[in-house]
Amino acid sequence: MIDNIEVKGATLNAQFMGEGPPIVFLHGLGADMSVFDGLAHRFPDHKIIRFDLRGQGQSSVPDGPYTMGGLIADTEAVLDHYGVRDAVVFGLSMGGMIAQGLAVKRLDLVRGMVLCATAAKFGQADPWHARAVTARTKGMAALVDETLARWNAKDEDALARARFINANPEGYAASCEAIAGSDFYTPTAGLRLPTLGLCGDRDKSTPPDLVREKTDLIPGSTFQLIRGVGHLVPETHADVVAGYLYEFLVGIGHM
Repeated sequence: MIDNIEVKGATLNAQFMGEGPPIVFLHGLGADMSVFDGLAHRFPDHKIIRFDLRGQGQSSVPDGPYTMGGLIADTEAVLDHYGVRDAVVFGLSMGGMIAQGLAVKRLDLVRGMVLCATAAKFGQADPWHARAVTARTKGMAALVDETLARWNAKDEDALARARFINANPEGYAASCEAIAGSDFYTPTAGLRLPTLGLCGDRDKSTPPDLVREKTDLIPGSTFQLIRGVGHLVPETHADVVAGYLYEFLVGIGHM
């Protein structure tokens, strides 16, 4: 079922399906909820919630800059709309940063996290501001080659290329500005909840050491390195990711 959910300053394109323990999927920058198409349908005994983040996909595109706090508040609003508590939140890339912030702010909403190809801090602020300027002045086509190279997406990955080029430049730029101002090292280190970290060994955007370092901030967490994979792990290797996610759900009794 597709819903348009009104949040502060935006309308979010959201989808839920199924019944059972909830799983929430949060996509990354330059993508939309379709990145989870191959994964979401593998869990028919769960309530699956996913949505296009503010400024991306079919959600509305208010002028930026955005803030990470605002993106976290959007996620709160979606979960409150569906009456969800104690969800496993699966965050890819920027979505993983939102998941961390949501757990810090509203632990009642988050029973466990899967942090995929993400970090507690995405480098220095200047490159993100530079990408925002390029998106606004030259459009997404000016960024696609370097982005796919950083993601280590294969040349024939036409879906990722087309989706990125078709992304809204203002939404992308405003989201870059949200990432630039975010650092979750200290808050994430204070979390105590089941956490699984996932990363592809070919990912140059969030290298394995970075993802492992972030995962290790949370005591008792586990980390899995997926061989021969780039940044868009849930899309390109949904079967492998589904296996790890299923084991995680069983391990914490979220079945």
